[in-house]
Amino acid sequence: MKRYKLRIPVPVGKLETVIDDPETNRRGLLLVAHPHPLHGGSLDNKVVTTLARAANEAGWVSVRPNFRGVGMSDGTFDAGVGETDDLLAVARFVEASYPGLPWALAGFSFGAFVQHRLRQELHAKRLILVAPAVTMYEFDPVPADTVVIYGDADELIPPAAIQLWAEQRGLTVKNIPGAGHFFHGKLKELKQAFLEACPC
Repeated sequence: MKRYKLRIPVPVGKLETVIDDPETNRRGLLLVAHPHPLHGGSLDNKVVTTLARAANEAGWVSVRPNFRGVGMSDGTFDAGVGETDDLLAVARFVEASYPGLPWALAGFSFGAFVQHRLRQELHAKRLILVAPAVTMYEFDPVPADTVVIYGDADELIPPAAIQLWAEQRGLTVKNIPGAGHFFHGKLKELKQAFLEACPC
């Protein structure tokens, strides 16, 4: 496993990004988007790192950017609009080094909102939304093979709202019993649900 720490050019300047590359038998690229930048979200979030590690173990290169204004990333919060543009620029930059590898997109909470927007501009084998903030943001239609993972004890986004949103769109749902929004004590279950959802 090789780790690269980069500042990748995007419309707003540069985004701090960590890339973990298994180096052999690469199967694809996973772009992971972290939770809300104004509420402590970063590429070091434990849900984000859990998803990245799971992908790495399955032979995928993981890409974890800090959104604008977080860590060493330039710019200021843009409610998901500029963040989408930034992630597209990151994806284009990264895929130049890994030609031909398919993308999978995963986002946690606010990151799920950004990734569902990115999926409209970037083809991916799978879109995985973890505890998507469906009661805080207006989500557009998503591909039919999108997978939603959430905890039935989520204290920030009502679990019933996530379930209803997913059901209305006919999406595959993975419900983790007893898990709150941040999956405290449930990261093992989250990892398993992710691996079942990922085309890894």
